[in-house]
Amino acid sequence: MPRRDEQDFEGRRQQIIDGALQVFASKGFEGATNKDIAAAAGIGSPGLIYHYFKDKSDLFKQVVEQRLPVLQLLFHSQEELMSKPPQDALTIFGKAFLEVSENPTLLPTIKLLLGEAFRQPQVAEMFNTIGPSRSIAFLTHYLTKQMSEGVLKPVNPEAAARCFVGSLVAYILTREVFLQPDAQKISPDIMVATAVEVFLRGLELS
Repeated sequence: MPRRDEQDFEGRRQQIIDGALQVFASKGFEGATNKDIAAAAGIGSPGLIYHYFKDKSDLFKQVVEQRLPVLQLLFHSQEELMSKPPQDALTIFGKAFLEVSENPTLLPTIKLLLGEAFRQPQVAEMFNTIGPSRSIAFLTHYLTKQMSEGVLKPVNPEAAARCFVGSLVAYILTREVFLQPDAQKISPDIMVATAVEVFLRGLELS
C-alpha cells in the first residue's frame, strides 16, 4: 500500500494535470503559462509545478498520456490486445480512439494542438511522439503479426494501419470540427463497427 506522502504526491500531480488540461483546452500548448496552470490547478505557486514535472513539455506529455483513452489502453492492455482476434482487437482500439470525441475538455485540446502543429513544427513533433506515432506503431505491429500468422491477407501493414486510423480521424473531423449533420447521426459505436467490418473485409483471405 502506498505511503501517505506518496499518495499526497500523486494526488497533487493529478491535480496539476487536470488544471493543465483545462488550460491547454482553452489556450493551446504555446499559450498556456505556468501561472494559468497553477491557478486552474488550485496550487499557490507556479514554480511548484517544477517539483512534479521537468517542464511544460513534460507536463503536456503526462496530460496526453494519462487522459487520452487510447493511450491508456495501449499502456495497460497492449499485450492482451496483441493476443485477441482482429474483430475484437480493432473494436476495442477503435472505441478507445473515439472516446476523445466524448470528452468536453480533451477534444478542444486536440483541436488547438492540431492548429498549432501546422504552424509550429516543434509542437507537431512533440504531439506526434506522444500520441499518433504510438497508435500507428501498435496497429502496424498487430497487423504484421496477424498477417504473418495467416489470419489476414498480407499487405503493407504501415499503410493498412493508416487506413484504419484514417477512417476514425475522418469521423472525428466531420462530426466535431466540420459539424456535418449526417456525421452527427452516426454514433461512435456504429462508426467503429462499420470501420472494423469494412477494413477486415478488405483483408479477408481469398
